[in-house]
Amino acid sequence: MGMCWLHGGEEDRRAGFDDDGVEGQVMGGNDESSSSFPIGQTAQERGFSHVPECYKVQLSDRAGLDTKLADVPLINLDGICDPARRSIIVEEIANACRCNGFFQVVNHGISQPILDGALSTASDFFNLPIQDKAKFMSNDVHNPVRYGTSLKDGVDKVQFWRIFLKQYAHPLHDWIGLWPDTPPDYRQKMGEYAVAVQKLAVKIMEAITESLGLGPTYLTSKLDDGMQVLAVNCYPPCPQPELSLGLPPHSDYSCLTIVLQDSPGLQILDFEDKTWKAVPAMQGVLQVHVGDHLEVLSNGKYESAVHKVTLNSEKTRFSIVSLHSLGMDVKMEAAKELVDEDHPNGYRESSFRDFLNFISKNDIGEGSSFLNTLKI
Repeated sequence: MGMCWLHGGEEDRRAGFDDDGVEGQVMGGNDESSSSFPIGQTAQERGFSHVPECYKVQLSDRAGLDTKLADVPLINLDGICDPARRSIIVEEIANACRCNGFFQVVNHGISQPILDGALSTASDFFNLPIQDKAKFMSNDVHNPVRYGTSLKDGVDKVQFWRIFLKQYAHPLHDWIGLWPDTPPDYRQKMGEYAVAVQKLAVKIMEAITESLGLGPTYLTSKLDDGMQVLAVNCYPPCPQPELSLGLPPHSDYSCLTIVLQDSPGLQILDFEDKTWKAVPAMQGVLQVHVGDHLEVLSNGKYESAVHKVTLNSEKTRFSIVSLHSLGMDVKMEAAKELVDEDHPNGYRESSFRDFLNFISKNDIGEGSSFLNTLKI
C-alpha cells in the first residue's frame, strides 16, 4: 500500500496548483514552523521528517512502550438466527458490552473479498493526486462528504496524524452520487461494504436490545431509517510516533460503531484498571464499539468505549469506521423500561445533529466530550 502522501509536479501546477500540490484558492501558505496546518498542507500529507509542535499530544495521551494487548471478547455470530444458538450469542454480547464496551466478531456474513475491496479502494483514493481530492476538502462538519485531517483543519489547537474521508452512506442511493468517482471502482467497492456493514449493524443491535430486555426489534425500524457515516481513514507513517496520535482519546456519538482495520493501531481504555490496551488486528475480524447513544439508551448499563489511534514509523495504516445512529433529528433517550427508582434517568436526550453542532464548536483534541454534556 502507498505512503498516502500528496502528489506534486508539473501536472499539478498546470491544473492551478502550487508546487506543494495545494490549490492556492483553497489553502493558505504554511511552512514547517507553523502553529497550525490547513487541509492539503498538513505535515502528514507532505511527509514531514519531524513532528511539528501542534501535533504533539500531552504525555498522558501518548502511546506507551509497554502497552499490553487487550483481552478482546471474540464472538462467533454463526447461528445467530438459530434460536438454540442465539441465546448463547446474545449473552456473550451482553457480557462484552457490560464488561468491556467492545468486542470482535467473526462469521459476520461479510465476505473477505468485500472487506479487502473496501480497504484496497480506500488506499487507492488517498494515493490520488491532490486535485482529485481537493473538491471534497471542508471544515464544515455538516457536509455529507468531507475530506480533511483534523476536526477543523488549521483551526484546532492540536492536530492529528490522520487523513480521512467521511461520507454518509445509508440509504446508499441517497448519497453514493456525492461520493468520489475516482478511483473508478471506489463507489462499487465501498458501496458493497457500506450495505453489508449496515445489515450487520442492525443484526448486532437487535441482539443488544434483546440482551437489555427490550426485545430484538426495539430499534430496528429506527436504524433502518437512521444514519450511517463511513469514516475512511489513512494514517501515514509518522517519524516520531511516540509524540503524536492518529486520533485522541474519545468515544463515538453513535449507537454502534464497526471498525475494519488492516493493521494494529487502535487502543482501548480498560474499564477496570483504566490503562490503555492495544487491540489486535486479525484478517476477517471486525471490531464493534458501544457508542454514546447506546450508553444513553441503556441508561448507563452499557458504557461507550473510549479509544484512541496510535501511529507507527514504518507503514501506512488504513481503517474504515462505520458509525450507526438514528436519523439526523431523531432523539435518543434512555429506554423507559430501564428507568425506575433504583435506576433514575442519567442522561439527556440528543440527536446526531446535536452531536454535529457540538463538534463544530468544540475541540475534541482539547478533551471536549459530547457524552459529558448528556449526563445528568
